[in-house]
Amino acid sequence: MMNEVQEATSPATSLSGPATCVSKVELRVSCKALLDRDTLNKSDPCVVLMVQNNGQWIELDRTEVIKSNLHPVFGKVFGLDYYFEEVQKLRFEVYDIHGTHSIGTRDDDFLGGMECTLGQIVAQKKMIKPLLLKYGKYAGKSTITVHAEEISGNNGYVELSFCAKKLDDKDLFSKSDPFLEIFRINDDGTEQLVHRTEVIKNNLNPVWEPFKVSLISLCSCDEERKLKCLVWDYDSRGKHDFIGEFYATFREMQKISSGNKVSWDCMNPKYKQKKRNYKNSGVVILSDLKLHRVYSFLDYIMGGCQIHFTVAIDFTASNGDPRNSCSLHYINPYQPNEYLKALIAVGEICQDYDSDKRFSALGFGARIPPNYEVSHDFAINFNPEDDECEGIQGVVEAYQNCLPKIQLYGPTNVAPIINRIAKVAAGDGNIKDASRYHILLILTDGVVTDMADTREAIVRASYQPLSIIIVGVGNADFTDMQILDGDDGVLRSPKGEPVLRDIVQFVPFRDFKTLWPNAFLQKYLVKWLSISAIRPFHP
Repeated sequence: MMNEVQEATSPATSLSGPATCVSKVELRVSCKALLDRDTLNKSDPCVVLMVQNNGQWIELDRTEVIKSNLHPVFGKVFGLDYYFEEVQKLRFEVYDIHGTHSIGTRDDDFLGGMECTLGQIVAQKKMIKPLLLKYGKYAGKSTITVHAEEISGNNGYVELSFCAKKLDDKDLFSKSDPFLEIFRINDDGTEQLVHRTEVIKNNLNPVWEPFKVSLISLCSCDEERKLKCLVWDYDSRGKHDFIGEFYATFREMQKISSGNKVSWDCMNPKYKQKKRNYKNSGVVILSDLKLHRVYSFLDYIMGGCQIHFTVAIDFTASNGDPRNSCSLHYINPYQPNEYLKALIAVGEICQDYDSDKRFSALGFGARIPPNYEVSHDFAINFNPEDDECEGIQGVVEAYQNCLPKIQLYGPTNVAPIINRIAKVAAGDGNIKDASRYHILLILTDGVVTDMADTREAIVRASYQPLSIIIVGVGNADFTDMQILDGDDGVLRSPKGEPVLRDIVQFVPFRDFKTLWPNAFLQKYLVKWLSISAIRPFHP
């Protein structure tokens, strides 16, 4: 039966600026005239997608292995974030896989490779390139074709469940091993593989696993676009036996309703022509359809979601005496110091999404009046009942007024502030709508001292509507801070518990790009709302 329409989220966006994700891109790959490396059978190809990161090629994903086929059309879809102002270098490597799904070490396992940029593929939409072996030698007449489709933020995707009944038996000593292929018929008459199911062994009444596909991939968001569906009996040598075919549209699929399934006769044109009493070669049934609406960052912002911004400033002694011009906290009457530059760069973006323009401003690592005890969680306006300031300018003024009244001390403990904001966010998180999200900006000149407690605090905070930007100020070595970012692996608490989602972005201010927080806000706010299954609020 058809389930109720479900909502999902995707950080598809349209805000401009350096390193801003323009869109999601889906890549599909096929090859022709591959080299035949096997003695008895044809090659069993697999394509590995590599991305270049800091000059190193890293495997991003790989296709399925297609047995005994020199002209493979892969069902795997590669999903990538496309940044139009970045050069995103890609490398496609084709291998002949032996036995397991692992890449061999012998030279004859490598069938060729091709390098390009994601921008080139997006611009051409269909890129055909020759495959090259080592040292630039052509791999015979082998070519690779990469199709790109940009996935718009509001198209959504659909989850489909197919089964079949009474399929023709193509095997002599056993039953057929059926699989289903769905092709989209393009405007120019060409066919694009949308999905290939798994093979169900020895079964004339197969139930295939449900699968998800974006609507733009399935039908180009055209409900009347024809879909060609083929059912095959799998053969390990690549010579699959044709069972039958049928044509469908997404509009037909949506006729599924409570207690009613949609079905199609699976027809073999040759049998229909030759056999007088031929009815069909089985029936293919759509047993379930779940339509997911995909929301973008702007859907939430336009729906009234508020970003509450909190800044936490490092007042430890390692910053230097604020009266000294070498100090990171030195107040220069002619230009802002590094702390103020970072605060203004991030805050001016965040304040666009905050209707009351009131920001909480906290400090840590200083001795504060009246008793001059060390505090790792104090309001820089010295009003514990109301730590908010009027706009970014109010935070700047509170910061400048605070400096002469405190003594820089230490250590650099940030867990108390993370726990404090997470507690506030937890209260907002109990409201099951998309009305409020918290951003905590931590400005620090060095590696945190309470790393274990900070990891624990971040894991706890990952369950709340909160994300954290940590900006490293000054020229210190921030290598050890990268562990909090989670980009090199899943951040875990000291007890081994993983974060629910990646909520921390660390960046040295010297590497900071002015509009970078746009992408941060989009990615993390939408990720939280996706996990929480929260739809945009429309007042």
